[in-house]
Amino acid sequence: QVQLVESGGGLVQPGGSLRLSCAASGIIFAFNAMAWYRQAPGKQRELVATINSGGYTNYGDSVKGRFTISRDHTKNTVYLQMNSLKPVDTAVYYCNAEILSAEGFGDYWGQGTQVTVSS
Repeated sequence: QVQLVESGGGLVQPGGSLRLSCAASGIIFAFNAMAWYRQAPGKQRELVATINSGGYTNYGDSVKGRFTISRDHTKNTVYLQMNSLKPVDTAVYYCNAEILSAEGFGDYWGQGTQVTVSS
């Protein structure tokens, strides 16, 4: 069974950095797109960044120039490097991946990791 597990969240001061990781486990044959979303209290979930199988990346306007998404095929892991963090970046961050596995093609979500930016 495919699972996505995020890690790396926490409390950081404004201007600081964090790196989130999302590791996929299970019998995985291939990845399509992988992405990070976030949801702040009282707000809708929003797209933060995506990376496709060819390595092409796309970012939400609010994080362009500050966040970087990357992936390690050998570890079935996607990362989100977050720099110059602001209080408005406070949210639960979710990993999402389109995966072809022994179970077929599916769209999977992680459990979320809390990022809090505060002094």
